[in-house]
Amino acid sequence: MARLAIGLMSGTSADGVDAVLLEAGGAGYRVLGHSHHPYPETLRSALLRCGEEDHRISLRELAELDAEVGEAQAAAAMALKAAFPKAGRAEVIGMHGQTVCHIPPRNSLQIGAPGPLLARLRIPVVCDLRRGDLALGGQGAPLVPPFHAEAFGAGNGWRVAMNLGGIANISWLPPTSGGALTGYDTGPANGLLDAWHARHCDGAFDTDGNWAASGEVLPELLTAWLTHPYFAQTPPKSTGRGTFHLQALFELAAPGADARPENVQRTLLELSARSAADALQRDGRDVATVIICGGGARNRCLTQRLAELLAPVPVQHAEDYGIGADQVEAAAMAWLALRRRDGKPATRATVTGAAGDAVCGALHLPPQSTAG
Repeated sequence: MARLAIGLMSGTSADGVDAVLLEAGGAGYRVLGHSHHPYPETLRSALLRCGEEDHRISLRELAELDAEVGEAQAAAAMALKAAFPKAGRAEVIGMHGQTVCHIPPRNSLQIGAPGPLLARLRIPVVCDLRRGDLALGGQGAPLVPPFHAEAFGAGNGWRVAMNLGGIANISWLPPTSGGALTGYDTGPANGLLDAWHARHCDGAFDTDGNWAASGEVLPELLTAWLTHPYFAQTPPKSTGRGTFHLQALFELAAPGADARPENVQRTLLELSARSAADALQRDGRDVATVIICGGGARNRCLTQRLAELLAPVPVQHAEDYGIGADQVEAAAMAWLALRRRDGKPATRATVTGAAGDAVCGALHLPPQSTAG
């Protein structure tokens, strides 16, 4: 019998919550519904500041953010239910929450109080998805490679699922002949592009990468940025806004006063594309196909540049496999919640470097009223 689960995802870009209704059955996995709930600008700005390295915040401010994110997650789930009533029959909700600090293998903090979800939808909630893996010495990230393997299946050769969120991560999907699933964060994707665009233009992001496409790469700046120590680290590894934000990057090399903003944007895009492509080529395995997913799949300039750097390897999109590019991560949260509900491992030691595969997530049950 098919099972239903809701997945809620808000990534490094902190633009809002993607909510999906996932159906899991004998035929595989199918997204039955998707909606996006933007964060209020005040909340987004606070989250972006909070995610930067060495940002100071009081316990009261953190508690308020935890509550606000929880309310936004609940609003996203309620909007999904309103548009797709079958969501009310979901057996579990997987809530990623909002990462505000990621310091593996010591800790990783995702905020978002589950109480509003529990009270409004009366459905069990799985959250705090990283600590089980961290407890076994793993990175706690990325979480999505096992779902990538489920959603995209196995081919005749090694394929790579490349998720372009605020941070880029890749999943090495083994061929039918066998091999270990691996994956890691490669570096920035949209996060730096969004931040520079917001500083100089109206809007939260560079639509289709058009502004970046109007500029030119600044070679000396790019060369300096590619010396960032994260790129030289060997997997398993993971990163976030605490490592890749504009201030940190400009400490390596800052654009000159005469640098045109669109040229800096184009150079930031080249950094995202080059660091992701270099990661694949550095691995040394022959890649049969690269499958692009995540919000960055909508950045035409970024995906075209990746295709150029990865040629002759063909580049496909998640839609070629029946799932929207901006639905994949939220669907993965629903899948993780089902795994937790069943008491089955959801992370792979071969991805995170943990001592073993981990059953992940804290399971919260709806409150039971004794009134009457």
